[in-house]
Amino acid sequence: MAIHPSAVIEDGAQIDPSASVGPFCVVGAQVVLGADVVLKSHVVISGQTIVGEGTVIFSFAVIGEIPQDLKFKGEASRLEIGKRNRIREHVTMNCGTEGGGGVTRVGDDNLFMAGCHIAHDAIIGNNVVVVNNAAVAGHCVIEDDVILGGLSGIHQWVRVGRGAIIGAVTMVTNDVIPYGLVQAPRGHLDGLNLVGLKRRGVSRGDITALRAAFQMLAQGEGTFHERAERLGAETSSEYVSEIVDFVLADTGRHFLTPK
Repeated sequence: MAIHPSAVIEDGAQIDPSASVGPFCVVGAQVVLGADVVLKSHVVISGQTIVGEGTVIFSFAVIGEIPQDLKFKGEASRLEIGKRNRIREHVTMNCGTEGGGGVTRVGDDNLFMAGCHIAHDAIIGNNVVVVNNAAVAGHCVIEDDVILGGLSGIHQWVRVGRGAIIGAVTMVTNDVIPYGLVQAPRGHLDGLNLVGLKRRGVSRGDITALRAAFQMLAQGEGTFHERAERLGAETSSEYVSEIVDFVLADTGRHFLTPK
């Protein structure tokens, strides 16, 4: 175990023998650091926080602090961070609240660039990229393979579906369908994340089906919800079905819809 002499490790902290804690770090009493976790200098980890194996946390990140929520009254809550995450400088991640289930959960293989924020009770999937100074508000769900552009903001309770991309300096106030592309200062659904789909090796046939589905959602008859129901009855594409299931699922928000 490599712990710098200037680091402050509170009694009760569980640190794997293969982990590394750099200069001037502070590790709280309820923190668990898994195998091969690396804390660079000046990292603060507090609260009931678990950091999964292979995760690297860079200088001045503050992880596991209490929520920025006036309703929080000191109740027990936690932060769970998965494996192989890269958490860059000045990133903040908060524990959960009683009203949100008590846990903030981060998956595996994510990149959190400098200055971004993950608020209380948020659920972050796998292979997500949160670019510099983006902010994810409380109770949000960010599914796998999402990219949140720099300086973007995700409103509380919003869901962002798998494979979607949010442009820089975009405020997202409603749910985003899987594989959607959202941009503009007040975000609207502007198409599909075609670049991301091609990078993931999605077949031409599935991309064609997704484009046709998007056009039907944008221009078909009836409400957005009715169009999704009709699309679900007609499609054989698993990718289109994923969008349909997302739209028809329970949500506390409306949807961003095509212009």
